[in-house]
Formats: sequence, structure tokens, C-alpha cells
Amino acid sequence: MALSVGLLGFGTVGQSVARLLVERTDGLLTLTHVFNRDVARKRVDWVPASVTWTDRIDDVLEGGVDVIVEVTGGLDPARGWHERALEAGIPVVTANKQLIATHGQALLARAAARGVDLLFEAAVGGGIPVVRGLREGIAGDRLTTVSGILNGTCNYILTRMESAGLPFDAALAEAQQLGFAEADPTDDLEGYDARAKLCILARVGLGLDLSPASVQAESIRTISDDDFVYARRLQATIRQVSRVSVVEGAVEARVGPALVPLTSPLARVIGSQNLIVAGGAYGKETTFAGYGAGGFPTAVAVVSDLLAIARRSGGAPAAWPGTSAPAAVGPLTVAPYYLRLVVRDQPGIIASLASIFSAHGINIDAVLQEPGNTKERLPFVITLEACPTSAMAQAVAQIATLPFHVTPPLCLPVLA
Repeated sequence: MALSVGLLGFGTVGQSVARLLVERTDGLLTLTHVFNRDVARKRVDWVPASVTWTDRIDDVLEGGVDVIVEVTGGLDPARGWHERALEAGIPVVTANKQLIATHGQALLARAAARGVDLLFEAAVGGGIPVVRGLREGIAGDRLTTVSGILNGTCNYILTRMESAGLPFDAALAEAQQLGFAEADPTDDLEGYDARAKLCILARVGLGLDLSPASVQAESIRTISDDDFVYARRLQATIRQVSRVSVVEGAVEARVGPALVPLTSPLARVIGSQNLIVAGGAYGKETTFAGYGAGGFPTAVAVVSDLLAIARRSGGAPAAWPGTSAPAAVGPLTVAPYYLRLVVRDQPGIIASLASIFSAHGINIDAVLQEPGNTKERLPFVITLEACPTSAMAQAVAQIATLPFHVTPPLCLPVLA
């Protein structure tokens, strides 16, 4: 069934979607409307003259289109546009991760009530078909974990720090210059972008209706080039890892930097690529990998969703699995830890630290110190055996009050 498409947003992703649509020759998809603020400056000559350009949303929502594509981002006014389209019986395809993470359950219920599609493959993993893979490809398994690298900006920064020995600020500036990071990269660096994607994957793969605010998110801004030196000594590296799991009925979820062994698939993800691993009770681990950002990879996911609607020839949309909200969401329960300190050297530092760890029932595994640093700024690392996260948090809070720190302590979980 041929579909007329109304496109909301003509930024990087919107332009890529439009390009894919106008270059198609199979007749299944036709771009008929483009909506954008200040639309006059967005016009391009490669879009057919038959397309209506507008900065009035009603021109699209009431313009007789068969399907809406929303790539503007943000919660409002995008949520209202989704609701109006779905109420009118118009399917919606979106790349809006924050909206689906925050209001996806209500929007999916509205779509189901009206018997239309709400598809969002492009909201997670760019061109990686992970949503469809979880929903259809391994739906026969009982998934217990979803984890991976979900933010290409952070992965680019961390892998450049690792490979080139760059300080954090230099790696960020390079990412911004190359277009891998926004002028304001807060959502990426603080873990909010990856957290929204993780909540979507939890809904699709694990049947969990997680609020993004319930998931612990930690910044990568605290990572220094020193940390990669010590990570290498531990046969590991550092990545921003997103993970949600169901352990004996309890839900654990976290987004943030972690040490991962060099043998892990996560350690081999470089640049702006993404990798997602789904762990199941029967099929064990299934991995999805590819480019998780960029105009064209994301546009491929959008157009793939459009084609899924077109090829159903008006049939009823496939049902989404049921979800439930967990009673509580916690961080990792137990893990080994990496603790990096930068201190003004003085007698008794190790003794003070050992006393605090002992008081919290935490065993020291090793103490590492690279040569060549001054006593005024002396970095070193302590690795800790597996311990409760709550005990480690209390110990680090107490350690942070000691008077010899040059920079705040950095504590990272060490993943298997």
C-alpha cells in the first residue's frame, strides 16, 4: 500500500529521511509535507515541487497524510503532535528517544486503542535494528538482561582518550568539531541520552515500564587520561555502559562509566559505534552492533518502519508485549570496584583508606601506582574485591572527606 508521508522536522535526521524518500522508486512511500520552524530557510531544491512546506503543524496533521514521521525531538510539543495524530488514526514513526522513554507506555496504549502503529526503531541505536530484533527476532526467549554501549558521543570521546592519550576536554572538543557531539553535550555526557534508550529497550525486551528518573546515571566527565593508563595495567578499558537486568525478581539498572575487560565485546566498540547485548534464559547472548548515530543510519531505521507499515497493506498493527512497572529499581547490587585517587603525598594515606574499607567490610585487591608523578599531585589506584554497592558508596563518601585529595576520588564498577 502506497503511503503519503508528513515529515515533522528538517534537521540532520529529517533531511536524511527526506533524501531517502525522494530517491525511492518503488512507489511505496511519497513525501508530501515538511514541517519545520522558520521553514523558509530550510527549503532545498532537491525536494520535489509537489511537497508542501509549512511551519503550521495543522497543515500536516489535517493535511490527509497516511503517516507522520516525527524527528524534532523533545517532550513538548512533540507529545501533543503524537497524541493528535494517533487520535486521528494516523500511524506515527518517530526517532524521539526522550518522548518514548518518558511517555511511551501511554502513547502505545493510545495507538493500540485506535488500531494504528507507533514505531520507534530509530529512537535506539540509529541504524541498528535492535527494537525489531527484541520485539520479533528473539521474542521466543525470556530475556533477563539488556546491556551495551548506547551513546556514540561518549564512546567516541572515551576511545579517543584511550587511543591518543587525549585529556577529556581535548577529546570532547574534537568530537564537537567533527559533529559527533552537540555544542551542549550535557545529555550525552551525563548519561541522560543513554538512559532514555535503556528504558526503551527495557520496555521492549524485558517488559519493564521504567521511568528514566528511576535509573542511576553517572557522568563520564570525571574520567581522566590517567584512568586509561591504569585500566590498561588491569587488562581493561573504560566505556559508558548501560545495563538493565532482572535478578531474582529485583530490577537493577545503571548508566555510567565502567571498567570492562579487553576481552569483552564492549572493549572493541570504537568511535561512534553502538553495541547492544541481550541475555536470555534459553538463547543466551544475542548481540546487535553498528552505527548508532548520524543522519543516514537513523534515517534508515525511520524508513524501515515506514516500509513495515506500507507492506502490511492496511492490516492490523502487531501487538507490543505487555509491560509492568517494577516496585523498585536499584543500581548494581554487588561488584568489584576501581578507585582512583589523586593526592598530596603524606604518611598514613594507605592506612587511612584501609581502615575505612575494613570498617565497611570491603577487601582490598591491589594498589597500583605509576612512577614519575610529583608528590604534590600523586595519582594511584586501589582495586577492591566484589562488595555491596551500598557499602562502597558509603566508604567512598567517607574517603572523600579526607584532607589529602587534589581531585575528588573516582569510583567505577568493574564488569565481568
